[in-house]
Amino acid sequence: MAKVLISDRTHEVLEKKFREAGIEVSVEPGHDYESLVAAAQGYEGLVVRSKVVVDRAFIDSVPSLRCIGRVGAGMETIDVEYAESRGVRCLNSPEGNRDAVGEHTVGLLLALLDNIARADAEVRRGLWQREENRGLELGCLTVGIIGFGNMGRAFARRLSGFGCRVIYYDKYLEEGGDGKEERVSLEKLQAEADVVSFHVPLTEETLHYLDDAFVASMHKPFFLLNTSRGAVVDTEALAGGLKKQKVRGAALDVLEYEDMTKDGLAAAPEPLQYLMQSNRTVLTPHVAGWTVESKYKLAAVLADKMISVLK
Repeated sequence: MAKVLISDRTHEVLEKKFREAGIEVSVEPGHDYESLVAAAQGYEGLVVRSKVVVDRAFIDSVPSLRCIGRVGAGMETIDVEYAESRGVRCLNSPEGNRDAVGEHTVGLLLALLDNIARADAEVRRGLWQREENRGLELGCLTVGIIGFGNMGRAFARRLSGFGCRVIYYDKYLEEGGDGKEERVSLEKLQAEADVVSFHVPLTEETLHYLDDAFVASMHKPFFLLNTSRGAVVDTEALAGGLKKQKVRGAALDVLEYEDMTKDGLAAAPEPLQYLMQSNRTVLTPHVAGWTVESKYKLAAVLADKMISVLK
């Protein structure tokens, strides 16, 4: 009988599906790196979130592992290449929260275009500034999506009812979309987009994807959305773009200085403080994919994938 260790809190459907498939399960949240290495001995499957980095040393220390599952989309805390080279399958479940991310990203965009967060704060202070909060209609804009996997496509589908033009750039995708979106080069996206939305994983290639050069390459002042990973955006470059009016506004569900192992901010240097104080930003605490429904779907999808490997 295969054995799986679930090392973080998740929906109970994960444990239920494993047991129904005849897999022995232990649920032990709260481990740090050293204690998880010890606890994982003898297990073929391991389920993690982002609290512990599963590096080469970890993988070498648990030779029984056949499968590592990540409840969620991001795999940056797992050395996937090394694990796969050792015959350990690495699985995630982006299908589980793509709908939540798509909806949240639309919400962030509308909040920017209609000054919703700023207007709300002003009314609560007794201010009634209608002309100062005149908004923009999404249907008149071109939205550029960078990264057209599960999250990017979910966002695009939800934009279809607004009548806006949707273009996307994905370096690795051969084809995608349902014909309503237009695949373009990065240069064309930068030339024509009024809104740029990032939906890419965090890798060496995407670290600080938005930097000073990216901002300078945009032909028009633009709105920025990021619901992927905080370090995809160079905070200093974004703050500079806002100050120069090259970035019209930014809505971020993730921040570069986010400490994912502790669910908080590790630091708040001056560029981040500027974003936090600006009335042209909307900030949420990494909750784009954090819904009641996605909690279930993330676990259920991952369970099915891991069972197919372990059985």
